Amino acid sequence: MPFWIDTHCHLDAPEFEADRDAVRAQARAQGVQHLVIPAVRLAHVEAVRQLAHQHGDSYALGIHPLYTPQAGAGDVAALERLLEQHRHDRHLVAVGEIGLDYFVLGLDAARQEQFYRAQLQLARCFDLPVILHVRRSADRLLKGLRELPVQGGIAHAFNGSLQQAQAFIALGFKLGFGGALTYERALQLRRLALELPLEALVLETDAPDMPPHWLYRTAQQRAQGLPQGRNAPAELPRIAAVLAELRGVSLDILAAQTMCNACQALPRLPSLLSS
Repeated sequence: MPFWIDTHCHLDAPEFEADRDAVRAQARAQGVQHLVIPAVRLAHVEAVRQLAHQHGDSYALGIHPLYTPQAGAGDVAALERLLEQHRHDRHLVAVGEIGLDYFVLGLDAARQEQFYRAQLQLARCFDLPVILHVRRSADRLLKGLRELPVQGGIAHAFNGSLQQAQAFIALGFKLGFGGALTYERALQLRRLALELPLEALVLETDAPDMPPHWLYRTAQQRAQGLPQGRNAPAELPRIAAVLAELRGVSLDILAAQTMCNACQALPRLPSLLSS
């Protein structure tokens, strides 16, 4: 069975409250041997850290742009203290999830930028890669990375242009692909996944969010009482099969290459995978 790494899974999310351990066990049974669990706010730090240690997975610490309205003036300093406290924890692999979101209405763009740049500074200070939230914000994120270079990382749920993708790759980033790739109408995203070098891609679920097409319910279906399917890390091999078919490669080759890519993006991963 191929060995898969889910480079972006919110296992601490409330959607998994009732069966979190079973969700992780099911993923492992499907060959998903490792999860990267990014925090989205300071209140989640202890949960993601404990889950990573419990299951032999890894975690990242950061303040997500959607949570910047609730973040306080001292949260960046608090994050710095936490990164210092856990800096020798080999399960801590990145600063994240951080970034910019210009899709959700009502967010203060300047405030997002302030938190983004401050967290890039922390990544530089602690010599960690970053896990980036990229939603209609690729150019601004790239500008920040050129001004405050970090050691690379992952551009999560990438859905930009080929030129933007190449710019992230040139800065040492891998690009995360997940459930959105499974929709036949996602022509641009599928073309991008085909045109980019395989060495630039990593796989992710963003569970419980970003459901693949087989879990998605339309508004009409939801109105008729069908619940939206909950995404889970066990879906990763099936998502990977879509990418493998698009590129005409075997699942074994795809698993081996994306694992190698994840280890390049997150240099602390190999020590966890070998233990």
